[in-house]
Amino acid sequence: MERDERPPSGGGGGGGSAGFLEPPAALPPPPRNGFCQDELPELDPGTISVPDDRAEQRTCLICGDRATGLHYGIISCEGCKGFFKRSICNKRVYRCSRDKNCVMSRKQRNRCQYCRLLKCLQMGMNRKAIREDGMPGGRNKSIGPVQISEEEIERIMSGQEFEEEANHWSNHGDSDHSSPGNRASESNQPSPGSTLSSSRSVELNGFMAFREQYMGMSVPPHYQYIPHLLSYSAHSPLLPPQARSLDPQSYSLIHQLVSAEDLEPLGTPMLIEDGYAVTQAELFALLCRLADELLFRQIAWIKKLPFFCELSIKDYTCLLSSTWQELILLSSLTVYSKQIFGELADVTAKYSPSDEELHRFSDEGMEVIERLIYLYHKFHQLKVSNEEYACMKAINFLNQDIRGLTSASQLEQLNKRYWYICQDFTEYKYTHQPNRFPDLMMCLPEIRYIAGKMVNVPLEQLPLLFKVVLHSCKTSVGNE
Repeated sequence: MERDERPPSGGGGGGGSAGFLEPPAALPPPPRNGFCQDELPELDPGTISVPDDRAEQRTCLICGDRATGLHYGIISCEGCKGFFKRSICNKRVYRCSRDKNCVMSRKQRNRCQYCRLLKCLQMGMNRKAIREDGMPGGRNKSIGPVQISEEEIERIMSGQEFEEEANHWSNHGDSDHSSPGNRASESNQPSPGSTLSSSRSVELNGFMAFREQYMGMSVPPHYQYIPHLLSYSAHSPLLPPQARSLDPQSYSLIHQLVSAEDLEPLGTPMLIEDGYAVTQAELFALLCRLADELLFRQIAWIKKLPFFCELSIKDYTCLLSSTWQELILLSSLTVYSKQIFGELADVTAKYSPSDEELHRFSDEGMEVIERLIYLYHKFHQLKVSNEEYACMKAINFLNQDIRGLTSASQLEQLNKRYWYICQDFTEYKYTHQPNRFPDLMMCLPEIRYIAGKMVNVPLEQLPLLFKVVLHSCKTSVGNE
């Protein structure tokens, strides 16, 4: 999920966008064309472009944005075309955190990937028109929409269709796909001296090539594969826990990520004298100062990333402008949670909202409160380690779907690299928690959704929102 809204300019207590309040003036200005959700238009001979004079009159059948032509059978924009292509090529399986009926618009299309892909299929996008290797150029030249049954749509959305295709290719000894969406073998890892079947060998060779591409090294003999999140689908049995060592390259990259983090306690003073009544304005100013400090830490973090020299300053500006609220929210719920749900909760307890503030509280604010409380308990239950936090943060930050990026494909490679590293670490460190990695990854779209909803919460309601969330979370944990 990406956000089209810009973070406000200016510092501390001024007005601006809701959420985790406004960033300081030091934040580099975003590009004038905004930082929307999607990648730069790609040259794809398999699609038909609409002339400029007609393009203005056409709208995407998925999100309503300006259409650029017929893509995979229907009139759509570059963003939905690229999203559909990536989802099918990478065999992505999404989840909807609501009722599978989310609104699709230019501003909201990335808030639920499940509903976006569902609408692509319902409107007739033809997945068989996409080349197997994911390269530009359609596999067939049919430009009409394709109608498929609800049962087939459900199989695609659940991942069952991808599993059946993978089994088909494996049975025919022709499986050389290396995308992270492919199914890992459910057989136990063989010992170094064992002999693999031909289909198993082909599958491992495909994964080894993929891992070599994204992690820059070969797979050691004792570490043959890393199953993708799709492997944890409800349609397939979980692999039994197996003792193994952590890949050396994974350990090195995780160590670099953790080293880039500032894990020292927050320096913003949050101590209040006993008996002092905090006003709405004072609490709001405190929240602004906290947001400023957290944002400055994110800027410093970017400069220390192990891949900092691999991307342009323009790309980093686009990424930070679109994800800064999500990064602050993630850090507040994990590495800084003791202070946020301790010292800050004590400050908010000294704030008493008026009856008028209570009556004016918005429905958007109530939804944010419910979701934040749920997410806090989820993280509290998982007890996210610093290593997992660092990986989750990098995965969320490396979002190739933001418009204006100059290296979208490189971002996708980096994103996959840290996806696999995080999975590698969790499966090594938490052997008896087979669902831990998918549980962690499912928190990221929830964070993006909450950050998006907080934009609609009026600024003056934020003190009450934080008071309710922090009080509820602190009380529930104290009663455990």
